[in-house]
Amino acid sequence: MSLSVSIPLALGLAPAGARADEGMWMPSQLPDIAAQLKAAGFKGDARDLAELAKPPMNAVVKVGGASGAFVSKDGLVLTNHHVAFGVIQYNSRPGRDLIQDGYIAADRAAELPANPDYRVLVTTGFDRITDRILEGARGKQGRAYFDAVDAASKAAVAECEREPGTRCSVANMYYGTDFYLVRQFELRDVRLVYAPPNAIGNYGGEIDNFMWPRHAGDFTLLRAYVGRDGKPADYAPDNVPYVPPAHLQVSTRNVKEGDFAMLAGYPGVTFRHRMASEFANQIDWQLPSRVALYQTMIDVVEGTAAKDEAARVAYASQVRGFKNTLKRAQGELDGLRRSDATRVRREDEAAMFAWLARQPGAAATRADIAAAQAVLDKTVATRERDQLVGLIQSQTQLLRAALTVQRLANERTKPDAQRESGYQQRDEVLITGQLKQAQRRYAPQVEKALLTELLTQYQALPPAQHVPEFDAVFGTTPAQLKQKLDAMYAGTQLGDEARRLAAMQADRATLAASKDTLLQAAATLLPALLRLDDEAKTSAGELLRLRPAYMRALIAYRKSQGRAVYPDANSTLRVSYGRISAMDPRDGVHYRPLTTVQGIVEKHTGEDPFDAPRPLLDAISRGDFGSTAEPSLGTQTVNLLTNLDTTGGNSGSPVLDAEGKLIGLNFDSNWEAVSASWMYDPRFKRAIHVDARYLRWLLAKVYPAPHLLEEMNLPAE
Repeated sequence: MSLSVSIPLALGLAPAGARADEGMWMPSQLPDIAAQLKAAGFKGDARDLAELAKPPMNAVVKVGGASGAFVSKDGLVLTNHHVAFGVIQYNSRPGRDLIQDGYIAADRAAELPANPDYRVLVTTGFDRITDRILEGARGKQGRAYFDAVDAASKAAVAECEREPGTRCSVANMYYGTDFYLVRQFELRDVRLVYAPPNAIGNYGGEIDNFMWPRHAGDFTLLRAYVGRDGKPADYAPDNVPYVPPAHLQVSTRNVKEGDFAMLAGYPGVTFRHRMASEFANQIDWQLPSRVALYQTMIDVVEGTAAKDEAARVAYASQVRGFKNTLKRAQGELDGLRRSDATRVRREDEAAMFAWLARQPGAAATRADIAAAQAVLDKTVATRERDQLVGLIQSQTQLLRAALTVQRLANERTKPDAQRESGYQQRDEVLITGQLKQAQRRYAPQVEKALLTELLTQYQALPPAQHVPEFDAVFGTTPAQLKQKLDAMYAGTQLGDEARRLAAMQADRATLAASKDTLLQAAATLLPALLRLDDEAKTSAGELLRLRPAYMRALIAYRKSQGRAVYPDANSTLRVSYGRISAMDPRDGVHYRPLTTVQGIVEKHTGEDPFDAPRPLLDAISRGDFGSTAEPSLGTQTVNLLTNLDTTGGNSGSPVLDAEGKLIGLNFDSNWEAVSASWMYDPRFKRAIHVDARYLRWLLAKVYPAPHLLEEMNLPAE
């Protein structure tokens, strides 16, 4: 029994205390805050924003693990250079370095296929199905509760995916309180159309990452294709461009400080509604350990690949991801410490509990919250091991492939509905795509070096955190580890694409008889991973059951304060709105909201990451900015700053003006705001975007693509 609180359909509470610059709102909540949208400067109808089948929402797409938007009637997709970096890397090799040189497809025949698992997803439906998901879970606990929710989710997804070309998922809102069925049109043939050189797309590199002022042209153009019947299809030369239901028009007007701005995209994960103990764990252990681990992995990969160009290219995308994660973790840690987040959250939670004590049903609610806390406390005991085991699985290529095919063979012995999510029949196309590209992201000496580092740390853990199967496969000493890894990688043939795909089709008996050393190792490790997975699901089931008590109490408490509550981000479509905004981050420092090409010249050193390409420097020197120049500055803008509420996953999100035209492309946050995934501070939260005028200028004057400007209905100068 929990506190009984009346919660509207989408938990869109009265937003009396909401700020225009805070909130990652579900589109369905926007009509409830229409007055605030209008006051901020929005000129449209908020009810239209709630309709996923209408512009502009039906032009906003999920690209890879981030966001993007259609910008032409022929399936042209605008997203970030770093979101498409894996596609660029996939098409690069020694002698054809598209990362360094960039790429412009002269025509559609020259557009290059993305890696086989790359996807563009168009959201077409978002329906509340809470009662259906929780019906079979009521009265259950732990793993049984998890399995009931999982089974109901899979059934809903299976029913939804009977429609060809549809990819469906169930989104958990407010930590198990509400569930939504998400329907998406899945585009599988995605091609590279235009990528600026890395020295433009990633100008400033990791030095400028999360920093302002910025001067990066972080954008790429892709194109989505379908079969001749208009249905999603794998890459084929005779596929045709996808015709989207709508596309965004890139703006040709000038923008300035104070102008309305709105962003739509797929923010990854935020944790603003987590318990105070979780804030403390994040600050005291998780972030410091993540910083140390990712710095070590960067050092290992870069050191091992330093003298091997092919290895350097193969791991470019992965290393870039490592560096982004590292810098984000450090910024998040610094920001949370600067905000004294543990103390602030504890005091806020204490005030909530004091309020709760005066409400009906408080004792039962506090009992559920205490039980949830006990589950969280238990997971602390194995957090070091669980983090390392996760990285060992996720940050390798061949070992991950071996584990994947062993798990897939195991899951195929079950009815499809009972298979683990990620290993059902619906997932096998994606698995195939991952296995196909492995060798383009792999070098044996690098993978062994990375595993050596992670497993050496594992071997140093207390005996209570050791897993017998891991000790058997990798040994318990550094000498044993080296000998076993050398033998394992010398005796595998999974570096060959055909061998990996053949293993994927094999049954358990065939795999068990295999002499391939990595497949043998994976077979030994699999029972341990299944056991750890079961423990994790037991904990997850309890938290799914118990967290809603905390969330309902928090929502009711916030309502008593006159504050709206939007769900924590979870990779579903969200909208934030605000203005183009300056910032005063500290005494004597003022951030203007627009940067210009003069900053590129000022930063230019001739060495990476400030090695601006000669065509760019020459174009700046000529001063030929045409219609894209900002009149008040007399020069070409590059990036702009807003107070929009964003987080990871919002990369590539279109930034719209009051009339719904695209004025920018989101790609980063400022250093002071990295901690906003946990704690929002309106003084510091800013988002960084590519100014659409810079994109237009590059396509017109620097690395010309007049055919693409024409396609986007934009002037050629």
